[in-house]
Parts: sequence; structure tokens; C-alpha cells
Amino acid sequence: MLELKSTEDVHEIAKSGYYIALRVGFAFPQEEVNALPTPWVDHYTTHRFMLHDPVIRWSYANTGAVAWSGIDLPDPMRVLQQAQTFGLRYGVAVACFDGNREGQRSFGTFARPDREFEQDEMNALHAYVSKLHREKAPPTNLTNAELEALKMVKEGQRLKQIAHTLGVSEGAVKQRLRNAKTKLGAQTSAQAAAMVREFGLI
Repeated sequence: MLELKSTEDVHEIAKSGYYIALRVGFAFPQEEVNALPTPWVDHYTTHRFMLHDPVIRWSYANTGAVAWSGIDLPDPMRVLQQAQTFGLRYGVAVACFDGNREGQRSFGTFARPDREFEQDEMNALHAYVSKLHREKAPPTNLTNAELEALKMVKEGQRLKQIAHTLGVSEGAVKQRLRNAKTKLGAQTSAQAAAMVREFGLI
């Protein structure tokens, strides 16, 4: 079974480029990787194809993996036909959703110039995006006290201010921040605060 472990592995089978959007909420992804050809990205953006792209519409309504040629949706702007002139002749769309209450889903679109994607490649791309989706899930092990301290860090408060506001010692605040950094894999309190803000936890 084919397994993709890095962006280099992905590029090996998506030779014309790819786009991955992780944890897309109401409007914007938590993180995105755009490795599509710049001329196509410029053309796509200039013509505002996002709203009309059948691949994107499929990705918001489905899970799994499908070849572009298997997407049975209207394409009034001829997005997929125009993509071919930029070397994106064959493609696959993948989408995953784990039932999270925030409604966040992740998806990707991958292209190559020479042939349709094989089923094991489609399965591997879906597994790769699903893995990234899980890795970007908000942590569930942060305590309310840790989140409260991180919120104050995000607001720019100093250690002494946080301790005074919470009615605890500076040592207690340091411990809360240390615990939060460990759980998040963050190097600094500011980074930890930015991460939980990104997750929508504060």
C-alpha cells in the first residue's frame, strides 16, 4: 500500500502541483499549502473561480477521494477545461471530516499532466490529508486555568499582571504556562497563546 510521508512524496505523484486546505471553518483554513503553478493561481484568482470550481464544491459536500473526471457537477466557467491549458490535465479531489462540532473539514486537490491517478494513489492522498487534518485538531487536554493564562498572554499582559488578576502567585502562572506549552509543543508562551487562538479556544 502506497504511503505518503512528506510534501516531496506528494509532489512525486501530483507532478503538476497541488493545494491543501486544513481545518476549513466558516470561511478560511487554519493552514493551507499551495503548490500549484503560479500562472494558474493568478488566472484562477483573477477570474474568481473559487465560487464556481466543481472540485471545491465537491470538497465541501463530500468525503473521500474522486478523480476530477468523476465529479458530476456543473462547470459553467469551464474551470477544469482551463486548468488543462496550465498543465493540470488530470486530477483528484480528496476531502475529510471527522464530525467535529466546529464543522471544520480539510480537503486537497492534486494534479498531473500525463494520466489519471491510480486508485492506490488516490487512497494515499486521502490518507495523507486525513493525517494532517487529525494533527491540526485542537487539543482537548488544556485546563480552563491554562487557557485563561494564555488568553491574558495573548492580550499582552505581563506575568505579574496575570498573577494579580487571577489572585495566584507568579509561580502558579508560570506552571500553568509551562504545562500549556508542553501540551501544545510550543517553545514560548506567546507561541502557545497564538496556537490556542488559532484553534478557536480563546
